[in-house]
Amino acid sequence: MPRPQPTPLPFHARPAVIGMVHLPPLPGAPRGPHEMGAVLERARRDAAVLRAGGVDGVLVENYGDVPFFAERVPAETVAALTLAVAEVRSECGDLPVGVNVLRNDASTALGIAAATGASFVRVNVHTGAMTTDQGVIQGQAAETLRLRDALCPGVAILADVHVKHATPPAGERLEDAAQDAWWRGLADGLIVSGSATAVQTDPDRVARVATAVPDAPIWIGSGATPENVSELELAGASGFIVGSALRRHGRAGEPVELERVQAFIEAVALCRGAGA
Repeated sequence: MPRPQPTPLPFHARPAVIGMVHLPPLPGAPRGPHEMGAVLERARRDAAVLRAGGVDGVLVENYGDVPFFAERVPAETVAALTLAVAEVRSECGDLPVGVNVLRNDASTALGIAAATGASFVRVNVHTGAMTTDQGVIQGQAAETLRLRDALCPGVAILADVHVKHATPPAGERLEDAAQDAWWRGLADGLIVSGSATAVQTDPDRVARVATAVPDAPIWIGSGATPENVSELELAGASGFIVGSALRRHGRAGEPVELERVQAFIEAVALCRGAGA
């Protein structure tokens, strides 16, 4: 049986760049501050800088909420994230905005997308299982796809393959996990990362996934910098999800800096020109 057509991703450039909005700790999280006015001000500011720097889209996530819940997040997190995504959407104008609810709450991400008009969601473990600092997390692709069809059919699902900060089952090949996420989990795009936040993605891993699922858009999920985007694009990347490289001191969670965004976009523009 042929695979259904994927939900189109809302990006026209290749490779495309999604800039991260790393939210500070939200109400209820162990680390402060929890004041929503400051959280929303920071979200708007980072989104505005990303847009001014020329990114193709923005992804909002509850980065500061460590330690993360393995799956469903509490009501206060849902409320705070919804407010933040709505503010970022307002700030970004016509730029596509997505949401990732850490560690793996795809249903809440889809609910927020339906409520705010977000264009895509990221799911860390969509198919299979991974051992993480939250324990073993199992993919819920069947529930996620059915909920997406009911709430927001036009929202694209970007699924990690052997997600960072996690260990796959013994003996599971990267290629098999990628094929499962694409053919059986019906993800609309695949994400390949390094072992942890800001760790460079191995171009060989990108090439292996590109060979295993040649029709799938492949996104780089960690460690992309102006210095390595060309190598990653040649390996098969069709886009970059960028957090650390766009921030002060190149550190996740710090404020986004316009000069860093512009430098990254300039490097990607050279890739686009080389492929023209």
